[in-house]
Order: sequence, then C-alpha cells, then structure tokens
Amino acid sequence: MTTITTRTVEYPADGLTMLGHLALPAGTDRRPAVLLGPEGTGLSDVERRRADALAELGYVALAFDIHGGRYLGDPEEMLARCMPLLADPDRMRGIGHAALDVLRAEPRADPDRIAAVGYGTGGAIALELGRDGVDLRAIGTVNGLITGRPYEAARIRCPVWAGVGSEDPIMPPAQRDAFTAEMQAAGVDWRLVVYGGALHAFHHPPVDHTVLPGVGHHPRHAQRAWHDVVALLAECLPVRE
Repeated sequence: MTTITTRTVEYPADGLTMLGHLALPAGTDRRPAVLLGPEGTGLSDVERRRADALAELGYVALAFDIHGGRYLGDPEEMLARCMPLLADPDRMRGIGHAALDVLRAEPRADPDRIAAVGYGTGGAIALELGRDGVDLRAIGTVNGLITGRPYEAARIRCPVWAGVGSEDPIMPPAQRDAFTAEMQAAGVDWRLVVYGGALHAFHHPPVDHTVLPGVGHHPRHAQRAWHDVVALLAECLPVRE
C-alpha cells in the first residue's frame, strides 16, 4: 500500500465555510483527480475513507463538504436543508464549482483530468456540474438520479454511470426512468446499474442515528458499487504510472 497524505481544506461555498478532505497519493507528480460528494447527511468518515482509498489507487481525491463542516444526522434537519438545495440547480453548481476550484488549484492534481463521483445529494451535484458544461472525464452517481432543467443534459461531455437500489423508494422506477430518458434524449454515454434488493443509501455503512424510511445498508452491493465506481475511473480516467 502506498503512503498517502491527507489534510482538511477550508473554502467558501453556499454562504458557508466548507471543510473538505483532500487525499494525495505518494510522490510529487501530477495525477488525475476525483471530486467525491457525500450523501445528504454530509461529509463523514465514510467519504473521507473513500477519498483515501482513491489516493491509494493513485488519484488526487477531494471529498467535498455540503453543510459547512456539519453532519446532519437528524432526518428532518437534513431534509430541511437538502430539499431546497436539490430543487436549485444553481446552488448545487455553486457548491460543486467551489470544490472543483479547490481541486484544480492543488498542484498534484491534473486540472484537465478530473472526474466527479457522488452519493445522493453529492451525486446530484456531480450531475449538475456536467449539465453546466464542466470538462469532466466521467460522472458517477449512486442514488442521486436527479433530473435537470430541460435540454441542459446535452452539455454533459463525458460518460455517466449511475447506480441505484431496486427497492429504493426515494429513487423509485419513475425517477429512474425520467433520468435515463433525459440522458438518452441528450445523447449522453450513460449506463444504469440497478442493484437487486437494495434500498436507498445501500452503499453507506450502518449509522447510529435515525434514518429515513427506505434507507438501509446492503454489504454485498455496497462492495459491488464501489468496484463499479473504480472500474468507471479506470476506464475513463486511468492512472498513468
């Protein structure tokens, strides 16, 4: 295992001071970079560990913040913040661009070779960066299959991979169908993996606080979804040793 280094990065976004987690691979050379977005509860050790794992694979990874350093374990508080955010593409893009600017400014990151991967709200933000025409090499979203404003998906310039649980009541079949219809109509290179029997946030390890109905961990599919994300990056954003 390579030796990675990590640090917390402060930056402004959405009227808040965000606290992102930057993970750097060993060495001094420039590497492809990955923007990693969290579920609606916010940045936690789950995303920090994922950023670290990507750094061990050779990527510069920034797990970005969406709540100004807070983790919203109370479902009502989380919904009160995330529902207006998810309904406002410009706010989502603002949060995404602020994190992207931090990642691009990192000397180890190749600013021309960046992918965006996110979970839930973080996945919706990754998609909005694509709809805003950002030059990304890949977009991955797990249970963040939010449709955008009409015709803006045509500005997505990279492959899009999406994953969702078959039993996810928050991203039901109608939502999946709307998302895939949007991608197809826009001519996007897209794919959708439906993980049989999985609920919403199936990728996230169990938590010690109340969760929304329809949320639940699925260990086997969680591992498969991570492997699918890594495969997406290997295909679209290979690390050149």
